[in-house]
Amino acid sequence: MERSELHARMRDSSGKGVARKLRAGGFIPAVLYGAHTTNVLLSLEPRALLKAVDTEAGANTLITLRVEGNAALSQKVVMLRDLQVDPVRRAPLHADLYEVRMDETITVRIPVRVVGRAAGVEEGGILDHSLRELEIECLPGSIPPEVEVDVSALAIGDSIHVSDLRVPEGVKVLEDPGTTVAAVTTPAAEEAPAAPVEGEAAPAEGVAAEGAAAEGAAAAEAPATEGKGEKGEKREKKE
Repeated sequence: MERSELHARMRDSSGKGVARKLRAGGFIPAVLYGAHTTNVLLSLEPRALLKAVDTEAGANTLITLRVEGNAALSQKVVMLRDLQVDPVRRAPLHADLYEVRMDETITVRIPVRVVGRAAGVEEGGILDHSLRELEIECLPGSIPPEVEVDVSALAIGDSIHVSDLRVPEGVKVLEDPGTTVAAVTTPAAEEAPAAPVEGEAAPAEGVAAEGAAAEGAAAAEAPATEGKGEKGEKREKKE
């Protein structure tokens, strides 16, 4: 598995003031932690961090940490567990680095990628890719970059579940085996207008006639109504 390298510095304190000074100087605060590591306060360059995880594995990239002035910490392998970013500028604000041991399993999430064109789509169906990430457990060096799902054989009404997925040896899937990964569904049919029921035509015509008569009566009364409306408008203007 591809591995990156990241340089960092120790820092003695924390807090908003310290963080602001670090960012003003081109760094961001970071914390290193893990099952075998007490929290260590660090600072690092955000561009260097983004470059380190700019790999096929993304956030699951294994990173060799190099801490200036601390030989013990420079031997650690870490992963990016969390990255806080500015909601507007999208610039990194704070990073959490997690120490991993190459001989101890860890839990991560990997992307689920659909390949092929489902046969049911050609028949007018819709492909629903419902599970986008898969939670797995394995050794750090065995993390697959993704898991592929071939949907070519799916007809309308067919589906693929977690139990159907094939993962590399040594990788344990933690998702519910019955969870649907992808399925081809039938498009929702548009409702057709209801057909007239036999025997209802006559009443409908009667209603139309009554409506016409009502319109005639309203037209006959229109002059009187308009006059009242004008007076009403004049009163409103005075008030």
